[in-house]
Amino acid sequence: MTKQKDERLGWAALLLAGGGPRYALALVIDSVGGGLLRPFLLLYGIVVLRLSAGAAGLALSVGLLAGLVVLPLAGRWIDRGARSAVVAATLLVRVAGIGVLLAGDGQAGFLAASVLLGLGGQAWPAAHAALVAALTTGRRRDAALAAGRSVRNAGLGAGALIATVAVTGGDGVLRALAALTGLAFLGSGLLVASMRLRVAEPDRPAAPSERGGVGHLTGLLWANLPFALCFSVLEVALPAVMVTQLDVSPVWSAGMFVGNTVLVIAVQVPLVVWLGRWHRRSVLAASGVVLAGSYLGFWAAAGVGGDAGAALVAVVCVLYTAGEILYTGSGTALVIASTPDRLVGRALVRWQLSTGLGMAVAPAILTGLLAVGPAALWLTLALTTAAGAAVVLRAPAGEGVRPLRRRSARLRWSG
Repeated sequence: MTKQKDERLGWAALLLAGGGPRYALALVIDSVGGGLLRPFLLLYGIVVLRLSAGAAGLALSVGLLAGLVVLPLAGRWIDRGARSAVVAATLLVRVAGIGVLLAGDGQAGFLAASVLLGLGGQAWPAAHAALVAALTTGRRRDAALAAGRSVRNAGLGAGALIATVAVTGGDGVLRALAALTGLAFLGSGLLVASMRLRVAEPDRPAAPSERGGVGHLTGLLWANLPFALCFSVLEVALPAVMVTQLDVSPVWSAGMFVGNTVLVIAVQVPLVVWLGRWHRRSVLAASGVVLAGSYLGFWAAAGVGGDAGAALVAVVCVLYTAGEILYTGSGTALVIASTPDRLVGRALVRWQLSTGLGMAVAPAILTGLLAVGPAALWLTLALTTAAGAAVVLRAPAGEGVRPLRRRSARLRWSG
């Protein structure tokens, strides 16, 4: 196959290249199972365990923060050669979390379950990216990562749709959804564990120049904080604007969420492959410009008011989705390409730490700014994201630090 034809492979082939049929199946099972419960985990605490909304929300936040704390340990485990073992661990820890959720009662049980789910959920993105990086290189790796995100989005959406139909059944249905989620995590974890994929451990300590390769990412990590707020714009800011400012049906918010998911699934892989002709840093900076433009567009569209304003917001949501795809398609890929092989785990968990922090503080920041006024919300988002894009262009980390060789030559993979 020629190089040109290889770069035009479909997303399914790229996904298989990023982990094989077993890993592709594990991604599907995990994402569908996660979609069954993740949107309704807060509801589980309130309806089934009879917790207050504040208590349940606090427990979920503690779980997410606990997951961020253990990220450095996951990074060091990855850098010692583990690949499939780390991914499997993130899934099996979540199995334990579901078990505690089903067996527990009251605040303590929900808190313990939230911590376990947070540990696995926060470590999974870095572990997944490290596994794909061990199997593919260059732009094919970028496309394989994009394919994994597309499949995961599709699975989460399918699971959430199934759960939305079923959740009207009350306590019993929520418990059943939790049990199915646990079984999905267990099946995925066993599939990934059976891959037994490792990278040979380094035979010498990291050189000072290599350690500097991670230190040089500091600018990117700070710039990533305003970028990471974008995920909560669709889930927090826009629904709040629909209800409080435009006074329209929540159906508009649901429709925009579905449209965003469909667009991401449909165009993410071909767009990432097409963008392979530009530097990843340039694409990441461009994503900040596009996102900032969409925030200004949301401000202007919502100013129209009523259903007409909601329709214009939905149109601007297409621009926002393009910015989100550019961001997710280039950020992790740039971190991997800018890091020596032996430090890729630590670099990925630092990137996940900055993303996780941004996502953790986003609901409070976005709702607080909206309480001040629409101008405070959208102008702050636009200016900080544009500033982040400028930092990305000036940050010292560069592509091509990692040697361009097939990592598979150093793998131990049984099964």
